[in-house]
Amino acid sequence: MTQQRIGVAVVGLGGAVATTAIAGVELLRLGMRDMAGLPLAHRTDLVPYESMVFAGWDLAPDDLAKAAHVHRVVEPAQLDTVAGPLGRISPWPAVADPAYCRNATGANAVPIGPLRERVAHLRADLAGFRAEISAHEVVVVNLASTEARPDPASPALRSPAAFEAGLDADDPVITPGLLYAYAAIQEGCPYVNFTPGLGADVPALLELAERAGVPVAGKDGKTGQTLVKTVLAPAFRSRALTVEGWYSTNILGNRDGQILDDPSSLASKLDTKGSVLNQILGYDVEDHVVRIDYYRPRGDAKEAWDNIDLVGFLGQRMQLKVDFLCRDSILAAPLVLDLVRLMAEAGRRGERGAQEQLGYFFKAPVTRDGRTPEHALHAQERALLDWLDAPA
Repeated sequence: MTQQRIGVAVVGLGGAVATTAIAGVELLRLGMRDMAGLPLAHRTDLVPYESMVFAGWDLAPDDLAKAAHVHRVVEPAQLDTVAGPLGRISPWPAVADPAYCRNATGANAVPIGPLRERVAHLRADLAGFRAEISAHEVVVVNLASTEARPDPASPALRSPAAFEAGLDADDPVITPGLLYAYAAIQEGCPYVNFTPGLGADVPALLELAERAGVPVAGKDGKTGQTLVKTVLAPAFRSRALTVEGWYSTNILGNRDGQILDDPSSLASKLDTKGSVLNQILGYDVEDHVVRIDYYRPRGDAKEAWDNIDLVGFLGQRMQLKVDFLCRDSILAAPLVLDLVRLMAEAGRRGERGAQEQLGYFFKAPVTRDGRTPEHALHAQERALLDWLDAPA
């Protein structure tokens, strides 16, 4: 495939996931051949990782070399190798609102003002970035901190016309996350929401994306504990083992964990994590408990622990315990890179609206017309590969 420049505009550019992904691309440019964690590295029909050019928004003004050093995810020797190119990338001022994300603060912010002005700021950033790098495509990826979720049934979110009226009226239901999604769609940029926030997953923006011919995907990247859950639960269902209870707990000490220490942000995360199991099994697990606790000493090295109580033949009870000692950003960053490649391909194919075939990557996949998403990983993978292999 002829190499084309793909712009990647990241919301949360200075975060651990973004800096890890960008450091990985820079190492690939220098000849790194380790493709562990990149599920679609073998697909040479997709744009190469090295074609990506990164920019984006963050509340912290630090260049990405400094930000990556603070996050302590990338190994020091690797970071030293790519410190030059990372140091040349600094975030644009971000659109934020402490009412929706109380634990996310920083000086690099667009002043809070009329929603129309804030959208204009975001659109100007995207248009300027596209022109500056002569990008074939610009993909917007939301890696921002988890924001509190407004009621998706709010009147302003029901239709494009209602959303436009909400912008004019500075309706407080329109969160910063919704503004980024709207700006991306209006600029014709494929949009990925890797966070639990609503992003483009409201009727108004899904319809707008469909009309504008813009592909959108999300939400909440499926990286660790939920990945395991979507592998094990289909196996239990297949063998007719009844899941009597499933206790899941997570401890993590990175910025994501700190944000989730706020109850309103945590509620958004638990909603996407908790809805998966019942839909796979086909019945409600009454004792399904999901906990996320901020524990500063752990940093980015998360521990996800599951206790599963099962009932088998003759009513005999059994247990399965899983302890996943994982690295949050190391799991997430390669998925983000493959999502950029897939969204560039969706744009090339003229796809529009919700990209259901990308549910493989998400805890709460966006669907068309509010349909119940598929959650079992093996079925999601088959849908993705069938789409990739279909005639373009």
